[in-house]
Amino acid sequence: MRPEVRAVLVCDGERLVGVITRKTLVREVVARGRDPRTTALAEIVEPPNATLDPAMPLVVAYAFLERHDLERVPVVESGRLVGVLSRSVVQRRLAEDEPGDAVE
Repeated sequence: MRPEVRAVLVCDGERLVGVITRKTLVREVVARGRDPRTTALAEIVEPPNATLDPAMPLVVAYAFLERHDLERVPVVESGRLVGVLSRSVVQRRLAEDEPGDAVE
């Protein structure tokens, strides 16, 4: 896994199966002496900590990310992965939507 990649979402078709993080790799592959070239993702994949529904209002989703200190969360509709919501992107978007200072 490249240093900038923190997690990989694993899907079966469009259905989200789970996530593999650096911690997963260390705990399930390295610490157990498994060969990463032959270890199947299905053997080590974990359920995501959280998912969001695409109908959730953006400000509510952002509050959820903040409250749980999450950087990115999969957006899932009926088990199907439809996207990933990033706290930094939402924060930037909400800041863009804030009204600016009034000009006198």
